[in-house]
Amino acid sequence: MIRVGIITSSDKGSRGEREDLSGAVIREIVESRGYTVERQVILPDEIELLSEEMIRMSDEHKIELILTTGGTGFSPRDITPEATNRVIDRPTPGIPEAMRYHSLGITPRGMLSRGTAGIRQNRTLIVNLPGSQKAVREILEYIIDSVEHGVEIMLERTSECGRK
Repeated sequence: MIRVGIITSSDKGSRGEREDLSGAVIREIVESRGYTVERQVILPDEIELLSEEMIRMSDEHKIELILTTGGTGFSPRDITPEATNRVIDRPTPGIPEAMRYHSLGITPRGMLSRGTAGIRQNRTLIVNLPGSQKAVREILEYIIDSVEHGVEIMLERTSECGRK
């Protein structure tokens, strides 16, 4: 079982002006795999608030996988990758590379994602997903098996080749 935190980065969502559909998609997918969602929040696109919540989820709540949604585009307020880079110790570039690769097979606009991923304190993997529910579903379903394996390796529950 993997303990999950979900952070939606949305100014309008945090003010109650828009329903959080992408966070709900993440929850649906991870719970269908038997993961436990320990914490789910909607925050405005503020780098300090996002970074602090990632730290809180990792350090205080001992969450093993943080999935963010939103804030990965070109808008001046899209700062989720910058917030993530503030708190990770070890980047995991293969995850966002695979996400963009998969997305480009669906739409050329996949190249516009600035999402990143990385490991905090050797116990929490943080992955930035897009903000639309359609893109979240397409990408998370594509990466989830490999992400699960990576988390299991990170937590030393399995080896690189899948055997403990």
